[in-house]
Parts: sequence; C-alpha cells; structure tokens
Amino acid sequence: MRFLHTSDWQLGMTRHYLEGEAQSRYTGDRVETIRRIGELARARGCAFVVVAGDVFEHANLSRRDVGRALDAMGSVGLPVYLLPGNHDPLGPGSIYAQDAFVGARPDNVVLLDEVGPWPVAEGVELVAAPWRSKRPDADPVAPALEGLEPDGTLRVVVGHGMLDELDPDRTSQVTVRRAPLDEALARGAIHYVALGDRHIRWPEDDRGAIHYSGTHESTGFREHGRGHVLEVALDGSTVDVTSHEVGQWEHRVLTRQLDGADDVETLRTELAALTPKERIILKTVFTGTLNLSESAELDRLLEEQAEIFASLNAWERHTDLVVIPDEDEFEDLDVGGYAADAVTELRELAASESADAPAAGDALRLLYRLVGGPTR
Repeated sequence: MRFLHTSDWQLGMTRHYLEGEAQSRYTGDRVETIRRIGELARARGCAFVVVAGDVFEHANLSRRDVGRALDAMGSVGLPVYLLPGNHDPLGPGSIYAQDAFVGARPDNVVLLDEVGPWPVAEGVELVAAPWRSKRPDADPVAPALEGLEPDGTLRVVVGHGMLDELDPDRTSQVTVRRAPLDEALARGAIHYVALGDRHIRWPEDDRGAIHYSGTHESTGFREHGRGHVLEVALDGSTVDVTSHEVGQWEHRVLTRQLDGADDVETLRTELAALTPKERIILKTVFTGTLNLSESAELDRLLEEQAEIFASLNAWERHTDLVVIPDEDEFEDLDVGGYAADAVTELRELAASESADAPAAGDALRLLYRLVGGPTR
C-alpha cells in the first residue's frame, strides 16, 4: 500500500510581515500546492492522501476560502482524508459543521470525525484520533489505539499533537506519549503513525514508522527549506518513507558579517542569486562595522530588494551593525555651522561605548543621506 502523508495545511493562514499582493499570493499558493500534492500522488501510484490535522487555520474563514480549498482537494482525484486538529477541531462552531464545508465537500474528501478504525481498502485501515476541542484533557492519540490487535490488517494511525520526546513541556496533558505507539507497532497492531502539529519534518532521515510530515508550505523561520510531504509504502513487515518537496515558499534568515564595501557588494551578489524572490520571506542579521558611505549603499541595496522579495526585514534583536564615520566623509559635502558641530559630536558619540552610540550612528547615516552622500 502506498499513500501520501501530509499535515498542517492551515489554509487561510496569514503572516503579519506580508503585505498586499504578497499576502494574497501566499494564501493562494497554500491552496494551489494541494493540486501539486495531487499530481505527485497520482504519479507515484498512491491510493490516497491523509492530512494529519490542522487542515484549516481557524473556523472563521470565508465561504470563498473554504470553497477554493475544497475545489483543490477535489482535483486530487484520489481519496483525501482530513483529520481535525487543534486549529480546526470538531465541536460547537467547527468549520466542518458549516454549510461552506458540508455543502461543497467533494465526494473524494472524507472527514475523519470518529475515533478509531476507518476501512479505506481491503485489509487496510486508518486509525483516526480527531481533536474534539482546542483543549483536550489527555493524550489526544492514545484513545484511538484501544482494542487494536494484530489480525493481518494494515493500520495507519492518524494523529495530531507533539510527541513527549519533542515537547518542551513533557508534563502537558496533551502530549502524545510515544511508549503506547511503540508497543502497538512492536506487536503488529499498527504499522505506521502519521502525525501532525510539528511544522518541521521529523525524523529527517526518514527512518522508523512514526513521522511528522511537516507543513506543505513554509510557515516560519525555524523551518528550513520549502514544504514537504511524505510518500509511505507499507507491506506489513517493512515501512519505506520518502520525502518530496512540494512547497513554493521559503522563510530564510541571512546572517552576514559586513566590514566594508566589498562585503556589501558580495551581499548584492548573494541577494541576486536568491530565487524566486517573490516567494522568499527574508530576515537579515548583520554584524560588523561600516562607514557612512558603505552604510548608505547597504540601505539603498536593501530598499531596492525589498520591492522584489515577498518580505525583507532586519532581525533587529540579533543585528549588531556599527556605523563609524571616516574623518573625511563630510568634508566634500555642504555641511557647516551648527550642522558641522553636530557631525563632530555625533561622530564622537557613535564611536563611544555609550548606550546612545547606535542612535548617534543612525542620526549620522540619515544626515549623510539628506545632504547628498555619494550614490551609485
């Protein structure tokens, strides 16, 4: 049996650092990637696609957003099994009870809304562990294992939540305990565990029978690279897991030491090589020392590139770029009188260890640009 394991689509998600058309493209591409998943599933001869929780971002999506998502799922051409997670649990107000979902759900889309086995083919079952509220009071996966015995049926547990070995708060009531899963796998009652909640694929070496697929489209800077899905092949005795990149978006952190004009030009080359810029969300971390003209050139470069990237912002908390003016940088500019005195004071302050040194550097950079510092 071969299928695709994916999770955490969180359709309808927005990001605060995306504006205007970039946010619209991000929202639309998260739906469009479902079609890419369908193409992959058909090409690889998969029997179905299973989404291990958090299909939707929340219950207050527009009818249009839900309709477009369901239309993409319908295009997969194979059964698509949806597990409610912590973002889209069952219960009062659930998105799955709304007419926007119920009335438009394609025949190939199946909601795993009951705990326990779901026959999906002869001799094959999904063992579902849906969330019924945002705040369960126990391990959300363990109840699905009750009563399962090895009887020749291939079983895939579909759950959502953080494994105890990965959860910083191991005492949390909603932590997924690994021991019962390992025990059920060892005695042949289940054969694979498809988990969601962790947006990063785990384990990265694709070994074992307990896996997080990670999200299909990048959602944050801790996620390296683009989104993945997992192709899983089971024959009752072995598990073969293969990761496939399907995502189009990427969050990147660019950390660089800048100590002169050459470093700024190297950065220019690096930024030019990143593609596709319209789907890269970039955060910069710069350290080092530049003079005013070099700093002004860096500012111009970043302003130009910010128009092209989906998002380009400095990670202020980790940035430590010092601007120290050269003695002759204001000599050829029309600065005299009180402004010249201010330049002298600001230069001394910027070069000091005072807490006001960064602000003095910023003031010098602004003044340098306002009075017409050299341009490219």
